[in-house]
Amino acid sequence: MSVAGLWRSYQALMARKPWTVQIITAGSLMGVGDVISQQLIEGHGLTNHSFRRTTKMMSIGFFFAGPVIGGWYRVLDRLVIGAGKSTALKKMLLDQVCFAPCFLGAFLGIYGTLNGLTVEENVAKLKRDYMDALITNYYLWPTVQIANFYFIPLHHRLAVVQIVAVAWNSYLSWKANKM
Repeated sequence: MSVAGLWRSYQALMARKPWTVQIITAGSLMGVGDVISQQLIEGHGLTNHSFRRTTKMMSIGFFFAGPVIGGWYRVLDRLVIGAGKSTALKKMLLDQVCFAPCFLGAFLGIYGTLNGLTVEENVAKLKRDYMDALITNYYLWPTVQIANFYFIPLHHRLAVVQIVAVAWNSYLSWKANKM
């Protein structure tokens, strides 16, 4: 099947089951981000690849990131009504000032918990890693989100973000697993 054929199939599924497809896309691409992190950034090699770690990232995508980000975009479209550059800018500002700091803290905390960290260890890891991850977030996401809110229809925003987020998820996976 060609790329165009795959895209048409994805569009058809998105039209029938948008919420389900968005969540599956988020979880799958978070898994891809972890594979890239383990293989290309950390150089684990296939024999040392942690499939358990990849499964954790995918689970966070399926059960946390996909539903939360998808829901946030729906709320954002109700909070900031309209189209155009100023609307995209307002949405990006709300996203980066209100949502991103909370989401990032929750993600790192959930991942620490899934890795078996105690509350004290998790808090210490958050204190060590959170600000660095948030600052790194601000290098990437404001530009991506302005384009996303300006050019992309609501039902495709999560997929667009998750495609860009393959690189971001690689970084987050590396950051979350750095002890």
